Amino acid sequence: MLENIKPIINKFLSISLKEMNSVSLMKRTDTKFVINKSQLVFILESIKEDYRVLQIKDDRIMSYSSLYFDTQENKFYNDHHNGKNNRTKIRQRKYIESDLCFLEIKQKNGKGETNKSRIQVNDFEIDLTNPSKDFISNTTNADYNLSPSLWNGFNRITLVNLECKERVTIDLNLSYNIDDKEKGFENLVIIEVKQERFNRRSKIVKSLKSIQKNPYSISKYCIGMISLYNDLKYNRFKKKLIKINNTIA
Repeated sequence: MLENIKPIINKFLSISLKEMNSVSLMKRTDTKFVINKSQLVFILESIKEDYRVLQIKDDRIMSYSSLYFDTQENKFYNDHHNGKNNRTKIRQRKYIESDLCFLEIKQKNGKGETNKSRIQVNDFEIDLTNPSKDFISNTTNADYNLSPSLWNGFNRITLVNLECKERVTIDLNLSYNIDDKEKGFENLVIIEVKQERFNRRSKIVKSLKSIQKNPYSISKYCIGMISLYNDLKYNRFKKKLIKINNTIA
């Protein structure tokens, strides 16, 4: 799949990591779309004049690895499943090409806004260090007894709009594992449009609409949890699983 994408990605103007900091959008509105990998070529071709692509050294398609944390009761998963507006996700994410690792906290409020806080860590921490625990406690104003719940790997293309404050992430080759269980979604592509507020006039949103793709709320974490854990309640996500399976068929 990556070999089909690289020639198109190479047509985009590039942007450096330092330049991209001006559109970091740590407080933002995230709008997701799901497509089949076979549709990605069309989307990229249609927007190649309107976005720059993040390039680190010679790489434009990056590799990411994430380790999610949850409580013994799976509070973060259940909060999402139960439709709680104010919810939290805690993970460590390694940016492979940059050799950087961060502890990241994503907090969503009732207005649909996402606040992201993070600190750099040396590497993945199966047992959270005291500085990491303090950061989590100070950021969330809560004390959680956390342990690893899910590993996640994927490739990502990051685009930056040439005209407005908008970033787009395109995630593909998603895989999950924990202990001896694993699950992959080879044909699934998740596109996330990050803006200060949702703008339907965005070039990529219009391109997705042209192939009948509308915003679709989906959590990579929750989909991974459902795929690997047999004892989780997932009634709220059944339609999403059907949607994903139909999309990647």
